[in-house]
Order: sequence, then structure tokens, then C-alpha cells
Amino acid sequence: MEGRSEMGLIGESFDTSNLLGRLRDDDYESRSESDNFDGGSGDDQDVGDDQPQRKKKKYHRHTPQQIQDLEAFFKECPHPDEKQRTDLSKRLGLENKQVKFWFQNRRTQMKTQLERHENMVLKQENDKLRAENGVMKEALANPICNNCGGPAIPGQISLEEHQTRIENARLKDELNRICTLANKFLGRSLSSLATPMSLPPTNAGLELAIGRNGIGGSSNFGMPLPIGFEVGDGGLGSSPAMQSMAARVPVGMMGNEIHLERSMLIDIAINAMDELVKMARQDNPLWIKSSDGRNEVLNCEEYAGIFPTFVGTKPAGYVTEATRATGVVLASSLGLVETFMDVDRWSEMFSSMVASACTLDVLSSGTNGTRNGALQVMLAEFQLLSPLVPTRQLSFLRFCKQHAEGVWVVVDVSVDIIRNAANSHPLMSCKRLPSGCIIQDMTNGLSKITWVEHSQYDEGVIHQLCRPLVSSGIGFGAQRWIASLLRQCDCLAILMSPPAPSDDPIVLSQSNRRSIMKLAQRMTECFCSGICASSARKWDVLHIGSLADDMKIMARKTVDDPNEAPGIVLSASTSVWMPVSRQRVFDFLRNEQLRGEWDMLSKGGPMKEMLHVPKGQEHGNCVSILHYANNESNMFYLQESWTDASGSMVVYSPINMQSLNMMMNCGDSSFVALRPSGFAILPDGHSNNSDNNDGGGSCLLTVGLQMLQNDNQSAKFTMESVQTVNSLLSCTIQKVKEALGVS
Repeated sequence: MEGRSEMGLIGESFDTSNLLGRLRDDDYESRSESDNFDGGSGDDQDVGDDQPQRKKKKYHRHTPQQIQDLEAFFKECPHPDEKQRTDLSKRLGLENKQVKFWFQNRRTQMKTQLERHENMVLKQENDKLRAENGVMKEALANPICNNCGGPAIPGQISLEEHQTRIENARLKDELNRICTLANKFLGRSLSSLATPMSLPPTNAGLELAIGRNGIGGSSNFGMPLPIGFEVGDGGLGSSPAMQSMAARVPVGMMGNEIHLERSMLIDIAINAMDELVKMARQDNPLWIKSSDGRNEVLNCEEYAGIFPTFVGTKPAGYVTEATRATGVVLASSLGLVETFMDVDRWSEMFSSMVASACTLDVLSSGTNGTRNGALQVMLAEFQLLSPLVPTRQLSFLRFCKQHAEGVWVVVDVSVDIIRNAANSHPLMSCKRLPSGCIIQDMTNGLSKITWVEHSQYDEGVIHQLCRPLVSSGIGFGAQRWIASLLRQCDCLAILMSPPAPSDDPIVLSQSNRRSIMKLAQRMTECFCSGICASSARKWDVLHIGSLADDMKIMARKTVDDPNEAPGIVLSASTSVWMPVSRQRVFDFLRNEQLRGEWDMLSKGGPMKEMLHVPKGQEHGNCVSILHYANNESNMFYLQESWTDASGSMVVYSPINMQSLNMMMNCGDSSFVALRPSGFAILPDGHSNNSDNNDGGGSCLLTVGLQMLQNDNQSAKFTMESVQTVNSLLSCTIQKVKEALGVS
């Protein structure tokens, strides 16, 4: 910021010659130039030849009492009207013109004094910014590595230093704001302040990334621009649908707009991190107990007063959802951080919640070989296992930072990345405000995790049956994230441990268990995609007039999928309310001895569990191989069941003997054809005793069935197939209700 060109000093360059001239000194002398002229006003000229020159003006000095009265009146009314001036002139014994000119001169004096004061303040601010800029220039000219003391590699600028530069930019914006206020008062533009700063010399390694004040250049993060993303290594584990949608993000942000966008994203991430840390504190007035005393509710008025950055204007029909939860998990903070920052591991950890995810851009991968300071732009699809609730597809920033030894914070916040994308996938009307978790190491390999989930969403897109579940925070809230994390960490701990002594003649090795669980996970993910119509698989919703509004039937082609038999897969799903506790419904559905009471394809007989692979401390959290107890058929069922505080699930798919042998031999199970069906049992959002097994409580039961219609030639579905899958779904629900005594 060179003083000669960027910002002229106001005290040196400001010209007041057009403001009635400068006053000679600060001791303003009140006088009138309109009274007691000899023969006329000061503008009159004598007509005679003997008087060729203008008469000299005579000035009248006001008495101290007159000045005191005028000053007192000026404080009350600096702009008197004609009547007030007349009354004042009579009272003080002055001419009306004298009073008028005195007030004009007094206003000019005050305006000039205030102008000088403003110039002095702005000059001090400018000197401060010039000094800061000089220090930054010197640091950039000779960068030194903090670790080794040697010359730093150009471009390695930490987020802390970047935050300092953002603060410098904020001060410049504040200076511009002061100039704007001064412009309004002075009534003219201060061009010396409005001139934008000139760009520093081009240096790709040392250019700053603060674009909102005119400073351009490459970011220190070295990754492609987050507007116009080129999805590559960041989306290896994401679905093709997510990758194709990411590829439609528009390109065209060039020049300083690139750095403006990067600077804005980093600024948003830092503010979101600060907000999350404050909201996670236990001793703050942001959270109050709910009416039932079981949960915490966000104090929206208190929040709006403390965090105005992300509040904005909530659109009509939108509601706020905010929850907070804590838990202790069997994992280290470093392990959890690596899982959160790796999109494939994260989506696998929360497979029942994350339908698909991909990384759009990596702004920073961290410092010193850790995830401290890692910042990336992600695209993910969150699901609730009911066809009555659309998926939440969001683009958001994920920022990770180590706040202390063994204390890490991971925060997410929505960013409107694909706002200009043409023909992009329609996003659900939802905005994720700063949300995430604080992870703190404990003894014995445990970690305490505090989770905050905060969002605004359009309630009108959710079916009336599921609105209490979503609005209570159970559907997408912090309790569900914590419950899923606890269950998955428990599963990983059992998977990594050696097999326990058992009377079961079939003892599975660790690789056998891993192979079976991998296939079960693929089965469950396929089932969830058929329930929620996520972009993980290309489902087409069939609009059939005879269907009820709470039932959804979809279809997808498998002719181009090498892992599946060619044809059309039909999926039918619905959700119903059950006046039965969630635990009772779960125990009934996973009991192989009672399978014949609801399974239309079991021929009315029980099944036998041939293989049991535990996935948690609860006996119901497992993967099983089932077979008909009184049947010599070579058809088996792969079944996965689990339950936690957020819900329960029972998913199954028929497999043949060949597929079973492949699993047992740790072969490639990706070619095993799966047609998953099953149940998701969710809280209804009303009942407080839905987990009891004494017959009380209530829940929401989601039923989903998938069926393959083989047609190698045309690959078209028929209405007969639609009626068949619809009939199977209705009969299954009716049999479950009858078995549980629901009228």
C-alpha cells in the first residue's frame, strides 16, 4: 500500500477552498458584514465621478451578551426560520441580516472544525494500516519456516496468518465505512479514500488470497477453485450420481473473483468454528430444557443476539431445528478426525444417515502432516429411512482444527456452491448452520464427543406423519449422529478383536467376518436407497394414480450394471404408525422362529439361524445367515439387524449357495446379486416411552420391498409387476399388525 498512490492522507490532501475559505485560527471571531454601511450595502457602488472607488465595509462586533444569547439559541436551533430570526433580532437589537449571517458563519465554523477532526482520525487510521502493511510486506519478502528456521516454501501460509490478513481487510473495510459517513456529512466525495488499492507485483508464490479488497493472487492451498470443481481424487468413493452432479458445477469465476470466493470460504469456516465452540459449551444461556425435561432446546432469541452472522432471513415456511448431545466412544480423537475428513470412511461410518457423499475441493489438507487446519468443500446427501421424508442434499464446508492437546473440532456449514448450475439436481430446501462435534481424548482409549446439529428446512416437503419426528430433532439431530457413531465404534471394536470361545462349530476368522459384513453393508445401503430415492442409485419414481400418498413405488434399470442381472428392479415402500413400542416391533421382526407370521415367501414356517456374526454388545446387533427350518432348498437369507437410540433396522436378501460359499472363502462379493427388503423402526416424535417392551409406546414402521423383473430384451416394467410388489407390501404390513395385535 504505497502512500503516494493508494490512499492520500486526508489531513494533507483535503482541500476546503470551496467551503467559504479556511478560518484564520481556531478563535472564531463573531462578526457581521451586513450592518451599518455608509450609504448602502457592501455591493453598492457610488455613481459620481468624484467617488470612483467602492466604499469600505464597516463591521459591527457583537457584544458578549449578544453572542451568549445567539450561542444559546444556536444550540437549540442551528437553522432558524424567518420568524425566529426576526424575533431574535428585535430582542437583541440587531438587524435581521446580521442575525442571518451570524448563523451562517456559525454553521460554517462548526462544519470546518468537525471536518478537521475527521481528517485527523482518518489520518491516524491510514498510518496504522500503512505500518501493518509494511510489516506484512517485510514478512512476505523474507518468509521463514517456523519449524526449521530456514526459508519457507512460497505459498505455505497458515490459516492463522490468513486470518490475520482477513482482519487487516476488515479494518480497511471499516476505514471505507468511516469515509462513507464523512462523505455524507461533507456533502461531496472523498476521492482520495475511494480510490482502490493498487495490486502488488505479480508473484505466484506470495500473492495474497484476500480478494474482497482488491488483492488478487493464488491461494496457498494449491487446489482448484471451489467454483467450477473438477472432481477427481476427492470423490473416489462417492457414487457416480454425486460425481456427475458435482461435474455440473459451473465454471467461469476468473481473476479476482477466484480469490474473493476463496477468502469468503475461509472466513465462513473460521466464523463457523468459533460459533460451534461457543454453542458446545455446557455453561451458556443458548440452551434451555424442553417441556418434557429430556432434551435441550435452542434459545433462538439468545442465539440471534450472539451469532448474527449465520442467522440471515429465514424464508417463509422454514423452521429451525437445533439439538445438542454428548457421548463417550471407544476411539481416539485422531482416529475420529481422520474418519471425518476422509469422505469414504465418513460415509461408511454413518451409512444409515449419509446416502452418498463426495469431496468437491480441498482448500487445505492440514499442516505438519496432521488434519489441523484442514478445509474442504463437500457434497453429501442425508437421509431418514422413510419415503415420506425427502433426502437433504447439501454442499458445505468442513473445517478441522486442533484447539488443544487431544482436543479437536470439526465443523460443517452450508455454502451455496451450485447456485448457478444449469439443470442441476434439485436440492431439498435446507440450510445447515454451523454444526459438528468437539472431540476430547480421555483415558483407556476413549473419547468424549459433543455434537451440535443446527439447520433450517422447509417443513412443507415433509409428510404430516413424519413432521413430529423431524421437528423433535430425532430424525436428523445430534442424538442420531451420536447413536450411530457409538454403534459403529462398538462394531469395529468387535470386528478387530479375536473370536471369543463359543460352542458354535463354525468359527469364523477375522477375514471371514469382514467379508460377510462388507456384503451386509452393501445390502443395507441398497435397501436404504430404495426407501429414500437417493442419488446413490438412479431411481425413477412411478406416479400411479391409484397409489396412496404415503406409498412410493420406484424403478431402475440394471442392464448397464455389470454387478447385477439385467432387467428392471421395482421398489415399493411406505411408513405407517404403530401403537407398539419400537423395541417390541424389533424383537418380533428379527426373531427367526416367528418369521412365518409375516414373511409372505417363507411358506408359513420358521427359519433357523445358521450363522451369527455379532456387531455389538446387544444380541440383536448382528449379521445372520438364515435358512428354512423344514426345507431342503438351497436358498438362504442374508440378514442384518441393529438397534440404537435413534432407531432400529432389519434388512434381508435371498442368496444362493454359491454366493454363500464365496463369502465363506473371502471371495469377491461385489458380484453377488442382492434384492434387499426389510424394515426400519423409528421413533414417532411423540411418545416418551417408545423404547419400552411392556406394550406401551408407539413408533413409525417403514417397510420396503425390492423385486427384479427379468426382461433381457426390452427392459420395461409392466403394471402387473407394480401390482404384485404393491400387494406384497400391503399384505406384509397387514400380517405384522395382526401378529402384534394392532387393529
